[in-house]
Amino acid sequence: MSTTTLAASQYTTTTISTAGFALGLALLGTELWRWHRGGKGKGDDGGAARDPKALIPLGFGILCGILMIACPAGLLGTLASFLRWGGNSVGDVAMKWLTGVPSQTLGTAATPRIDGYGAIVVAALTVALWLLRKTITKAIKGKWWKGVLIGCLLCVSTGTAALVAQQVVDGVNGLGAWAIGGLAKGTIA
Repeated sequence: MSTTTLAASQYTTTTISTAGFALGLALLGTELWRWHRGGKGKGDDGGAARDPKALIPLGFGILCGILMIACPAGLLGTLASFLRWGGNSVGDVAMKWLTGVPSQTLGTAATPRIDGYGAIVVAALTVALWLLRKTITKAIKGKWWKGVLIGCLLCVSTGTAALVAQQVVDGVNGLGAWAIGGLAKGTIA
């Protein structure tokens, strides 16, 4: 097994266990199953099955979780590390109890990192969510938080979830660059 050293300014290194990844997949699968069957669970609004709008809080939470992982420091990065640690720990206990096999490190992946422009978007998004927190219903908050945990657990892989995370972070970095160039400085490229 070879070790690759990446530029610290471009990536942040995080670790996910097989149990944490399994927990993220279980949460994602459960939410997608509930969506497929229709909202009839506790706290759900009883919406129709397979309504794409019902996935918005979960999807937005996943995006926020990915962006938290992409913040290597600060409050968001610390919270993402805590969520990942908790997911790995809870998943490990569940895996040991259910199968008798302890989890292993799935991989230490280098996740994409928010740059100075992307930080503008993440900071604005975080402030907006904080200001709107009282107006959002508990059911939506619950789905959003599940999405955040799923994003924190699944994007630290080397597969499809990592490709999605790369696209999300690159998009936010580009959006921030556009906002500074087009909105703040008045130059459109």
